[in-house]
Amino acid sequence: MEIRQAEERDADKFARLMQEVENSSDFMLFGPGERKFNPDAQKKMIHVLTSEPNSNIFLAETDGELTGYLIAKGGSAPRTKHSAYLVIGIKDLYRGKGVGSSLFTELLEWASIIGLRRLELTVLTKNQGAVALYKKMGFEIEGTKKDSMFMEGQFYDEYYMSRIL
Repeated sequence: MEIRQAEERDADKFARLMQEVENSSDFMLFGPGERKFNPDAQKKMIHVLTSEPNSNIFLAETDGELTGYLIAKGGSAPRTKHSAYLVIGIKDLYRGKGVGSSLFTELLEWASIIGLRRLELTVLTKNQGAVALYKKMGFEIEGTKKDSMFMEGQFYDEYYMSRIL
């Protein structure tokens, strides 16, 4: 497995990866078919995020196949440029096999090099696998967002988690 930064040439594969992750997980912001993907939008996202000094997209690739991603969106206001909000997605068949840990390891090295101070994310409280990964990577629960997500006809809470570098 290789972890690398996304490039604009990855747009097609990245769009399909995001779609596959959302179609196979009950824990993403968008459910199956709720978000329309097109490679041009992904190409623009890659261009914008990789050109911002405090943002990036990391891809996990195994045998030429993208298996996971980790997006870091840095703060845009002067008072938040020290922080980045994270979104991670891993293909169903690769969950629990070290892809997430590898993505976070690369992210943490990059964040240290560029001088980020704070990393933050949200996660459904019922997603215990992800919560365990984030805690393993040094994240702490800061609080609970009550009734943050509505799906399957009911409300769910999310944890707000962070890691100070």
